[in-house]
Amino acid sequence: MASNFLQLLDSTLERVTSVLDFPSARAVVFGVHIGGRFLSLPKLVDGKSYKHPKRPLTKKEIDELCDEWVPESLIPPITDEMRYEPPVLESAAKPHTIINGKDVVNFASANYLGLTGHEKQLDSSTSAMEKYGVGSCGPRGFYGTIDVHLDCETRIAKFLGTPDSIIYSYGLATMFSTIPCFCKKGDIVVVDEGVHWGIQNGLYLSRSTIVYFKHNDMESLRNVLEKITAGNKRAKELRRYIVVEAVYQNSGQIAPLNEIIRLKEKYLFRVLLDESNSFGVLGRSGRGLSEYHGVPIEKIDIVTADMGHALATEGGFCTGSSRVIDHQRLSSSGYVFSASLPPYLASAAITAINVLEDNPALPEKLKENIAILWKGLSNIQGLSLTSDPKSPIVFLKLEKSTGSTKDDLKLLQAIADRALKEDSVFVVTSKRSTIDKCRLPVGIRLFVSAAHTDSDLLKACESLKRVTPLVLMNH
Repeated sequence: MASNFLQLLDSTLERVTSVLDFPSARAVVFGVHIGGRFLSLPKLVDGKSYKHPKRPLTKKEIDELCDEWVPESLIPPITDEMRYEPPVLESAAKPHTIINGKDVVNFASANYLGLTGHEKQLDSSTSAMEKYGVGSCGPRGFYGTIDVHLDCETRIAKFLGTPDSIIYSYGLATMFSTIPCFCKKGDIVVVDEGVHWGIQNGLYLSRSTIVYFKHNDMESLRNVLEKITAGNKRAKELRRYIVVEAVYQNSGQIAPLNEIIRLKEKYLFRVLLDESNSFGVLGRSGRGLSEYHGVPIEKIDIVTADMGHALATEGGFCTGSSRVIDHQRLSSSGYVFSASLPPYLASAAITAINVLEDNPALPEKLKENIAILWKGLSNIQGLSLTSDPKSPIVFLKLEKSTGSTKDDLKLLQAIADRALKEDSVFVVTSKRSTIDKCRLPVGIRLFVSAAHTDSDLLKACESLKRVTPLVLMNH
């Protein structure tokens, strides 16, 4: 009997020792009666703290772990929307283009002045390529500056009446380089909720404090500015900006610049204005929003624009005071670290401005075309116009939303697809990427050109009037 008890005790001690070999293990003590005596025994209670003895894994164990491991995906799941392949243009993006071998009326390209393929622009681009080649092979600060770049900057500044300008090699880079060049961590940026993705990205890169106001709503802007400045002792010590678009790409609305400037001066903010869809379009001579509203351009601190729209070239520019421009030459990432604009594109921009200045009838013709299209689309069953009557972007949204942006886009895309397939009218939806945070309703966009004929405009109106009810009849 005593021998059996000693064997049990030895076995128990071995188990206790093995438990204590795990330094992170925790145990509770419980007791049992053996032969009239009370024996205390530990019990391991925390399985999570258990650690396997340190020893090299066997090859079999390594192979098993490798077979079980599933890497995290680098991209989100591919949806049907992501698989959509947009129509491919088989000729220049003029008012008429070729898609799948068919001639179609093109309302999908922001060729506002109809300069795509203009003879003078082609001649100047060809001459520039013969003289300079295609690319510059270097950033502006590292032997990438060519005399035609300086000529282009001077021409833009002269046309707009500003002291200086700077050009970028990519349109969107203008916005998302200029904004973080001036707006830094700790600064306050008040921005319209409907701005396009290029501005959104610039705001993200700036790491500034971002405050949104309701789309094109000046009362909302005033309330935001008042809230920021009233009773805030630190507000005067911070740099403060208002960021807006002249013509909003996501709605076709035109910003009330005179009211924005009034609020800017009252609350002591700086204004950054993107004129990508208004340069060459608004105003008597196409000089943009400041001319349209009769506001001196020097009241706007920073003006940016994409040259890929009205000027029918590529790249972008920023214009303003000499100090604003000089600062970017040293501190703007898109300017300092990117290869400069190909010289032939700078030459094309100069030529486009010359053509615009020599033909003041171009903006007037564009306004006439906008009025014709606006009138023709004003009573489409199921769609409503939300853009400004003077905007080159005619924007249509669903009168009754499904309640889902995804489902709204499906309906709008079905309308666009049928207009293209059945009537050879090419229009696009305001489709957004997964990283675009715009809060406005989606819709169908038509980019009007001065080169569209009356028959082109009427054809688009008739097509959308016919197709839209057929698509929406069951919704």
